[in-house]
Amino acid sequence: MLFEVWAPNAQQVEILIEDRTHPLGPDPARSGWWTADLPARHGTRYAYLLDGGPPLPDPRSRRQPDGPDGRSAVVDHPAFAWSAPWPGRALPGAVLYELHIGTFTPEGTFDAAVERLPHLARLGVTHIELMPVCPFPGRHGWGYEGVSLWAVHEPYGGPEAMKRFVDAAHRHSLGVVLDVVHNHLGPSGNHLPPFGPYFTDLHHTPWGDAVNLDAPGSDEVRDYLIGSALSWLRDYRLDGLRLDAVHALVDTRALHFLEELSTAVDGLSAALGRPLFLIAESDLNDPRTTAPREAGGLGLHAQWNDDFHHAVHTAVTGESRGYYADFAAAGPTALARTLTHGFFHAGTWSSFRGRHHGRPLDVAAVPAHRLLGYAQTHDQVGNRATGDRLTPDQLGAAAALVLTSPFTPMLFMGEEWGAATPWQFFTDHDDPELGAAITRGRRREFAAHGWTEQDVPDPQDPATRDRSCLDWAEPDKPVHRELLEWYRALIALRRTEPALTDPQFDAVTATAGGRSLLLARGPFRTVVNFSDAPARVPLDVPCEVVLARPACKLLRGPAVQLPARGAAVLREQGLR
Repeated sequence: MLFEVWAPNAQQVEILIEDRTHPLGPDPARSGWWTADLPARHGTRYAYLLDGGPPLPDPRSRRQPDGPDGRSAVVDHPAFAWSAPWPGRALPGAVLYELHIGTFTPEGTFDAAVERLPHLARLGVTHIELMPVCPFPGRHGWGYEGVSLWAVHEPYGGPEAMKRFVDAAHRHSLGVVLDVVHNHLGPSGNHLPPFGPYFTDLHHTPWGDAVNLDAPGSDEVRDYLIGSALSWLRDYRLDGLRLDAVHALVDTRALHFLEELSTAVDGLSAALGRPLFLIAESDLNDPRTTAPREAGGLGLHAQWNDDFHHAVHTAVTGESRGYYADFAAAGPTALARTLTHGFFHAGTWSSFRGRHHGRPLDVAAVPAHRLLGYAQTHDQVGNRATGDRLTPDQLGAAAALVLTSPFTPMLFMGEEWGAATPWQFFTDHDDPELGAAITRGRRREFAAHGWTEQDVPDPQDPATRDRSCLDWAEPDKPVHRELLEWYRALIALRRTEPALTDPQFDAVTATAGGRSLLLARGPFRTVVNFSDAPARVPLDVPCEVVLARPACKLLRGPAVQLPARGAAVLREQGLR
């Protein structure tokens, strides 16, 4: 087996295989690379020694059986026996479901999650979006502090369990998307710096020195990240990747890293003969993120749309603090604008930022499926002080908007039945000082917004993670079962009616009136009453009721009478 590692500053590189040390030689074809062809097989443990230093895990380790600080292990990816070829599932027409393996079930493993896949298949979603699964210190965490970008967190089950999960998802016709983090590594267990300039102090991020995308040595760092991305898509048969906080990727080169990545992914898609896609999390409201490369864009296939989330959230909750302020002030008009123009802030004043923000989207050229729409995500729930979710009544209205919107819908695990369990911020750092610092920082952050320290859960307390696990007895309880059926009916309607997956913005109209909203898409009208009192909502054409929660009444005029916090999907009379 060929072992190879990039260590441009080392004078001597050795590899420790089991209990024997072997020298590596410089690769004459690649500057800074060291190689050796040595006997090894699936499961062989090894580590690198630089200039006689301590054993270090492989930066491209495919498995870390003993955690981020332990030795690496060889993984023979082609040896896995997949059930059948997978043709892939493209993004247009998709409904995504974001889940966290560590709390999707109390066991917190891939194998336990497999047992719940029939629920997702019955729900009608098309893709599972996994939160990050790269190794991190401890057992439980969100995953955004991963430190080994080619491997799978061992407490979840490691590489083989992840492949079993993906294979099982495919048997249920579910695609799988993985959230990957290229903008930083976790604060502990990061062994990349001794190997080379993976980070640079030319730029700084909220996590410290930036990942080196444009300083000396950045060619190899970019190749490291792109190679990791392609490995997930190829070796684990994934359908796409969600890229965390791309606005924090500082890159001054003429060819931006994201453009290089999207080019490589499109090339792999062509080689494999199945669709692959990249979804950005971006705070920029910049259409260039998803614009085609030939048009000067980065060529990513979609991006999360927090403006739509904020508009939905303020409409159903009335919340108005922080970044919600502008959306709350606009009322349902904020929803109407995002539904028809993509972004609410499109070069407009943002009071939260104290400046103008965003750039207009060319709605005549951009298909709406390139924006993801959602009422809840791990961020928007977990980054609240107590991890509280929307209530079933709030979700009933929100679901009608999300699932009949022109955007690609995404749900957050448990949302479909109105899970009463919170989803809180939790960590499991081995370093007690680091754990205590995170707890103090979390509590100080929310104290500034009026929360008392005792109200903010301790991230290091195991009970915080345990409280965040889904309760799978809930979907059988009446209030939760009724909401679950609402979600299933909305998803089924979206799947069977082409008008509801039409990606053209010019086929969308939205009208706000008081505390209500009317969304028109083809022959369908989605009507939502956000107030605590019944409301009469005028219609532009006579309609018949397709779905309603709770029951509504058609009036002459034409109009519809909606109960408090009611929602309905209507169809023009005579059009089927």
